Amino acid sequence: MKAIVQREYGAPLDVLSVQEVDKPAVTPDKVLVRVRAVAAHAGDWGMVRGVPYLVRPSIGLIKPKNGIVGTDIAGLVEEVGENVNRFQPGDEVFGTCTGGCGEYACAAETELVPKPPNVSFEQAAAIPTSAFTALQGLRDTGELQPGQKVLIVGASGGVGTFAVRIAKALGAEVTGVCSSKNVEMVRSIGADHVIDYTQEDFSKTSSRYDLILDMAGNRPLSVLRSVLHRNGILVLVGGRGGPWLLGMGRTMRGLLLSPFVSQRIRFFVSTRNEEDLTYLKQLLEDGTITPVIDTEYVLDEGPAAIDHVDRGHTSGKVVIRV
Repeated sequence: MKAIVQREYGAPLDVLSVQEVDKPAVTPDKVLVRVRAVAAHAGDWGMVRGVPYLVRPSIGLIKPKNGIVGTDIAGLVEEVGENVNRFQPGDEVFGTCTGGCGEYACAAETELVPKPPNVSFEQAAAIPTSAFTALQGLRDTGELQPGQKVLIVGASGGVGTFAVRIAKALGAEVTGVCSSKNVEMVRSIGADHVIDYTQEDFSKTSSRYDLILDMAGNRPLSVLRSVLHRNGILVLVGGRGGPWLLGMGRTMRGLLLSPFVSQRIRFFVSTRNEEDLTYLKQLLEDGTITPVIDTEYVLDEGPAAIDHVDRGHTSGKVVIRV
């Protein structure tokens, strides 16, 4: 089968290539999926570059442990292991796995849910990691309550577009921050207010927020805290920086500061779980969330797709059709 293979760390266009590899074998507890679409996300370019360096013990010190990139897939069940009872060949599914950027991938039964018939494979593949991050950042880490005011910094990105919709579904008043080209898109997906950061500094307004979800990672903590209510929550998600820590330097400063101020500064890493994937499937099925697709590539263009995410400033999700 064809797959996007990585043998070393580096820039996506330098270290990724489309190669013929063996189709994965099905073990008793696994499901073999004929992949129809796979979505790229920020974690993919981090894995390709091997950053931050602090995670290398888990992903491979010198070279990646997993030779095929990609985690978020949608496709058709090809074969099931003898212990699998929820799926059968021909079922349309989406979810997460290891080594998703190929014509076939194996996933645990609990990592997949049925694909709603009203969405495409490309839309379904766009859901898992980014929507997990938005949901868990708002609902769990941010403790979002109906009626609260939420500021989403980076509202036009892969996580941000889901965060706008999910925050609205949870009953919040949502303000999104994005660039000029994305203002109308962010407004169209449900934001009550949109701030174009090229024209207006949100820290200079009179608005104050109960919760800030920051995906951009490029504003000082003091700026974010200045528009946060006294007892508000600031959730830091990712960020860019040097290869050792990426955005973790600012995050660690925030965590050290948090015990000494009334505002709560938090960081989290999203986790895959069947319960949240099922919940997101329901939101997708009833139209509460609809993925925003920035660009679609084909499998042979896979390295370019991950490079696109690596360069930042996507408007929604980047998806590879297989």
